[in-house]
Parts: sequence; structure tokens; C-alpha cells
Amino acid sequence: MIPERIGDWVLRELPRLNQAILQDHAPPELLITELDEHVLPDVPEVTRLTPLEAQRLVVNLGFAGASVARHYQEHTPGGIRHPEHAFEGLYAGAERIPFRAYFAALAEHTGTGHYDRDSFASLVRWNVGTIRVRLGDEVLAELPGVFEDGRIRSYTGSGGEERFFLLVKQGEAVELAVNELLCPLTRGNASLICADARHGVRLATVLLDTLRRLMVEFAALPPGQAMPAEHFMDVFRQFAAHWTLDDIPPSGALDPEALKRDFLLGLAVENYDQQARRLFPALLAAERAELATLMDQPTLPERLLAALGTDEHELRLCDEGDLRRLVAHHPALVDWYRLLTMHARAAGAHLLLAKKFLFKPQRLRDEAGLGDRELVSNRAGTTGMTETFLERLTRARQNHALAALRPVISSENWENGIDPQVRSGREAARPVVVELAG
Repeated sequence: MIPERIGDWVLRELPRLNQAILQDHAPPELLITELDEHVLPDVPEVTRLTPLEAQRLVVNLGFAGASVARHYQEHTPGGIRHPEHAFEGLYAGAERIPFRAYFAALAEHTGTGHYDRDSFASLVRWNVGTIRVRLGDEVLAELPGVFEDGRIRSYTGSGGEERFFLLVKQGEAVELAVNELLCPLTRGNASLICADARHGVRLATVLLDTLRRLMVEFAALPPGQAMPAEHFMDVFRQFAAHWTLDDIPPSGALDPEALKRDFLLGLAVENYDQQARRLFPALLAAERAELATLMDQPTLPERLLAALGTDEHELRLCDEGDLRRLVAHHPALVDWYRLLTMHARAAGAHLLLAKKFLFKPQRLRDEAGLGDRELVSNRAGTTGMTETFLERLTRARQNHALAALRPVISSENWENGIDPQVRSGREAARPVVVELAG
């Protein structure tokens, strides 16, 4: 069993220490001393833990490890070139196991295939409490956490960090609901145009609209109700430092449900599958397996068009009259077109967030001659995605496999094509409820 004081220390003392070090009120060595005296000696032997307890300790020690890595590299000349040196002298448990070896064993003991450093899964999914996605009384998806205390762990204890972690997990939960509607359509000879499939596609469209709204509304909040861009760039992101030179720091790009949706719906970007596979070490084992399967299958739009006896190339060669006749004969095309269009709009909302909190402020800094952060660059995401690349991905999603139908699908059809149950909910202020359970 994990001593309760370890969790309490990460919730209370670690944020206080991080703030003191960042404000130059305490030396970075104090964090090492506190960990060595009050935390690491108390960690249990890994084999004595249940997988759930191992997950909880991965979350807590992940925050501690990220803090050690950051402060060492910011305060040690040449530390960025040798990030692994940050953990020298840190030992865990009565057997004095080197910190990173203990963390790796702990990650393996979770049984999830977790990375040997902090990750998207531990920082977001395991850290934040259970999120439920509901439509009326129906639970569409549930994304559990591993803690029961209702708290969200963070680096500095700021409300902005907690709100950001919550937003990201809410987004993943909505994406999970979407994928649970779409994944069954990849199996066997599943029909993509029957009444049940069309209902699922319409509901998935409403869910993606909910995802878009979550991000747009967060971006519209005043800094004090969301997170100031300066805190995001200079405090929050800088904890995504390397633990070793070639590792993969945590990033929103590692959201497995977003990656799955791209491979379900298609993304005509060269080598995108290679980009995704490069992230595999930082994903959980089940996520790697699911993504690998989707990568090897035709996309849902490809399956749809093949079932109708055509393909994307032929569709783009059709004149407007041919397109109208095709849609009249196969009205399910309207539902699929709207889904792909909303998928692109949700991606556009994500780009809006990235521009507001990262790319635009950094551009202003560059124009003012203020430069960039040395530790974690603000000119790209932590996995290296630049603003230009994200714009390219968004354009590719807009130019989806059914984009040729755009001239013949009107806004009137958009509303009339949603079935009564979903349409009635969609007219409400927030038709889909995304809630933190408990």
C-alpha cells in the first residue's frame, strides 16, 4: 500500500516547492533534499503494489520526476544535453533503487505498457477524476481516473493548470464517445448506410460539435478563468522537459482517441502514419495495438464509397448534377459529409487554442526580440509539431474524402438530417453533458 503522505506531499508540498524555486526563493537542490528525506524512502517495493496502486504512484512520481528534470536543466550549465544526470543521487525505497529504474519497474507493474517517464496517460487520464459523457440519461462514454479524492494534481497548484488538465480529459472523453460509435463500423461487413449506422454517425457529429464548443469556450475565457498564456508557455510547458535525450515528453499530440479518429476518418497527409508510430513508445499497449490495427485498414469514408461503387477520385470528377443524383440515391452520404466536416471544425478549434496560448504569443515575443525558452521551445509542440504543420493537418481534414459534395449539401439539409432525438438535444444550450463524476 502507498503511504498516504506521499500523495499529500505531491498535492501540497511539491507545488509549493516548485513555486519557490521558480521565483528564486529556494534553490533547486531543496527539491532533491525533500524528495530524499520525505518521499522516496517511503515508497513500497513495486511487487507489493496492486496495479491500481502502481498507477497512482506513477502519477505522483511522474510529477516529482518532471519537476526534478526541469529545475536541473534550467539551473545546470549543459544540463539540457544530459538530462539523465538530473536523477543522479535519487534513490527509492529501502533498497535504494535508482529513481528512474524504480519508476520504470513501477510503470511496468501497472500492466498497461506505460512509458518509463510521465506521459499523457498518467498526467491527464489517470490524474483527473472520472469523466462521463451523457446525452439525457444515457451515458455515452466514461473515462475513469485512478484516484477517488476528487483532486487534480499539478505542478504549481494553480487553478489554470487544473482547469487545463480537466479540459484535455473532457476532450478525450468526448472523443472516446465518438470512437465507440465509429469503431464497430470497421468490423466485418458492417453497413455504413443503414438506419443504425446513420444514427450513430449523426450522434458522433453532435459529439464532435460538443468537443469543438469545449475548446472554443475555453479559448474565449478571460485569462484568470482559463490559464494565462504566459503561465502556459513559461511555467506549465517547461515541465515537459526530457528525462533522456531521445524520449517523448507528454503532449496533447499523444491523445490516443484523437489519433484513432484521424485513422478512422482519414487524413491525406504524407507519412502521417509514420508520425503517429514515432509516438508509440509514449502510448499504452492497448492504444498502440488499436492504432496499428486502424492504420492497416481502409478508412470509413473509403469503405463507404467502395460500398457505393465509387471512390474519392471519381467523386471529385463528378459534376454538380451527378453529385445531386448520387446524394438523392444514397442520403447517408449527407450524414457522413457532416461528420467529416465537423471533424475538421473540431480540429480548427484545437488549432485556435494552440494559436492563442502558444504560437501567437511566441510570435509577438520574437517580433519584440525576446526570443524563446531554452528548455522547451514555444515555437512548436513538445512532439515537434509547428504551427505550419498543424495548419496543414487542419486543411487536410477540411479537404476530406467527401469534400466534393460541399456544393450540394445545404445548411437546411444539415438540420433536417439529424434525427429528432438528437436534434432536440442539439437545440439546447449544452445538448451533451461532459461531467466530472462525484
